[in-house]
Amino acid sequence: MPFETNRDVLDWYDSQPRALTDEFISEIPWDQVNDHPLHDRLIPVLLYMRDIEILTDMYHQELLRTPTGKDPVISKFMERWGVEEITHGELINRFINEAGYETPRSWKDEIKKSVSAYYHTYARLLTTLTNCVGRSFTATHMTYGTINELSAAQSYRRLIEIADHPVLTHILKGIIREESVHTQFYLNVARLELKRSRFARKIARFVIDRFWAPVGSGARSRPLTDYTVGVLFGDSEGVEWIDRLVTDKVRVLPGFDGMNAVTDRIAEVGRRGLNIELGEAV
Repeated sequence: MPFETNRDVLDWYDSQPRALTDEFISEIPWDQVNDHPLHDRLIPVLLYMRDIEILTDMYHQELLRTPTGKDPVISKFMERWGVEEITHGELINRFINEAGYETPRSWKDEIKKSVSAYYHTYARLLTTLTNCVGRSFTATHMTYGTINELSAAQSYRRLIEIADHPVLTHILKGIIREESVHTQFYLNVARLELKRSRFARKIARFVIDRFWAPVGSGARSRPLTDYTVGVLFGDSEGVEWIDRLVTDKVRVLPGFDGMNAVTDRIAEVGRRGLNIELGEAV
């Protein structure tokens, strides 16, 4: 359905039920996890996905320091978005544990502490620059969010295909349903913000073309990022998957006709990832 204002998008989002309800979570057959094989090479991928979901709170706090995060519509969306993303990380961590790969009880704190000082410094600098641009940068934030949510959903779909593990498939399909709702919020607000301003379109296209990188880059180590992208999208089928199901959807946004940055960047990172051994990634 067409939306005329950001508030319309938020109203739609608020009307969407959660997929990962208490009932859904209580019915996950954890006792069947070890009935099916899980290749060791997928553990770093699951850890990466878990970490990115948990670090959502960090991204949230960064955005709250910008005009985008102070927008009441976007701020309200992010309150629920943050809770849902944390749930995703918790379920992935539980699956990892049930599969026989123990994580520390303080795993969330350790993830947050492991983010480098360089990343935090870079994030503060970016926030300062964003504030200089003001509200016009909201279109960039929302386009970034669109790409990252689309990429996350397709990463989970690729993992379902590669792992072929029934319990993991059940969990990831629930996560994908929530990620898809997040995508629709970002996509529709991005469209409205990009339509509103030629200046916003130019900034967004410039930033995505030159600076977009797979979500988690910088917050996680480069070997782990490269390895994860390599496993999921390192072959020609994976690159085509990204181009068709992520880049093509972004190209319909105002100002993004002919955009290739996402496909090109995934292909580049994926090629590097194919040369990383399992031990280097963990």
